[in-house]
Amino acid sequence: MSQVAAIQMISGADVQANLDTAARLIAEAAAQGAQLALLPECFAAFGNRALQEIGAAEYDGSGPIRRFLAEQARQYGIWLVAGSIPLPAQAAGKAMACCLVLDAQGNEVARYDKLHLFDVEVADNQRSYRESKDYGYGDRFVCIDTPVGRLGLSICYDVRFAELYQALRRDGAELIVVPSAFTAVTGAAHWDVLLRARAIETQCYILAANQGGRHANGRETFGHSCLIDPWGEITACLPQGEGVICGEIDLQHLNSIRGRMPVAAHCRFVPVDDIVPATRES
Repeated sequence: MSQVAAIQMISGADVQANLDTAARLIAEAAAQGAQLALLPECFAAFGNRALQEIGAAEYDGSGPIRRFLAEQARQYGIWLVAGSIPLPAQAAGKAMACCLVLDAQGNEVARYDKLHLFDVEVADNQRSYRESKDYGYGDRFVCIDTPVGRLGLSICYDVRFAELYQALRRDGAELIVVPSAFTAVTGAAHWDVLLRARAIETQCYILAANQGGRHANGRETFGHSCLIDPWGEITACLPQGEGVICGEIDLQHLNSIRGRMPVAAHCRFVPVDDIVPATRES
């Protein structure tokens, strides 16, 4: 069995203040024995309007956020799944909402650019969200091998699109991460049910790290960072506030569930994928 952690934050616009908080919580996750830790969406810059500038500074790997992540992974000998940061696909390009994975030596071993962008109306104090104004669309899914199992990557709004999670399952995913900044309104309505559904459908562990509280810009996020097992049971949860939840990944348990209910083998629907097949990274 392996230990994983989800880190819950209430990030703001100040990048350095966010990194200081992340460092404290990563240290807590490592102290609890986590081999892999997940940061939330927008952990380093929440509500910061200079996303293109932040992303451009990170493009070649020398920016403060990517340096920080490498240093933290090396310091604690832990795999880090870095929620999302703004990062362009090319030097002069539009920022992407990008999830980086770093190994225990601080090497970047995977990059996932968010496929589904949050352009919706919500009955909260912000009312309208237009993520595509700030970010470009990703065009592929990513699944990689890690010490805790084969890892599928997704970000926040992706969780509403079951096709992505089935693609990750077909590519061998055993654990799927969902770094998020779910609003309080949409979270109260749909967070638990969507995450549990994705776990049950894919028979994967789901590790979700959400922003969790009232932010300086007035937005309120739902929290409830959690670990869900392949049977859909929530095994750890943090309702609100900064903190860390830890839990176990038991691949024998996963394989037992899949063996007793082999839904993947029973599927009679043949999908036609509209997104680029995953690049197999390991």
